[in-house]
Amino acid sequence: MSDTVRLLWGPPARPTRGPKPALSLERIAAAGVEVADAEGLDAVSMQKVAGLLDFTKMSLYRYVPGKAELIALMVESAVGAPPDAPTGAGWREQLTAWAHHLAEAFARHPWLLDATVGARALGPRELAWLERAVAALDGHGLTGPERMDAAVLLTGHVRGITAQSRAAGPAGTPEAELLAALGTVVRENADRFPAVAAAMADPEGRDQALEFGLERILDGLAALIERRTEPRAEPRANTG
Repeated sequence: MSDTVRLLWGPPARPTRGPKPALSLERIAAAGVEVADAEGLDAVSMQKVAGLLDFTKMSLYRYVPGKAELIALMVESAVGAPPDAPTGAGWREQLTAWAHHLAEAFARHPWLLDATVGARALGPRELAWLERAVAALDGHGLTGPERMDAAVLLTGHVRGITAQSRAAGPAGTPEAELLAALGTVVRENADRFPAVAAAMADPEGRDQALEFGLERILDGLAALIERRTEPRAEPRANTG
């Protein structure tokens, strides 16, 4: 069992030497989240987190082996528990609520976008998010891999839009940033790029990228579910 898996899933390990533990993994993770929220993920270090807790760096190593394990604990702390499924909601309503709550989690802690990439161990809370999305599609004719792929597709859409929003900064939106960067050039070259110019000039539905993409993904799933679950016509008997 790796150190990360042990910290995320195992019972809290007690230091093998020294005085009675004065810290907890929850306090350490919360301090790391505080640093990352204020200064970004690159600013997180064992030294800085230890100082925030009024402990020495060496004392922190009695609980957490290194920065990689610290970040794993921070992710588990920051992502929180997934939302409860809306009472009586169908799969589409469940996944819509799920996606919006995930977007809110990334917005609260933008560094999560950087900390949750690549193959890595997931903690109970993060895995519960995946469980909630996959479970919403149970019993609708999709295979296990398809349900997993649907969750990954939704996560990727949410990540992409929230990453663009982070790049735009607190004063703007992805669409506003694009218009600011390209608007003048496109208008001056509208004869060469008429479709782009017309689309950028149309204000209808602007700043709805998250919702638009989410609806289209769910439309595609709905079409697949309908094909998988619609009753097949019985072949007619040959009455010759």
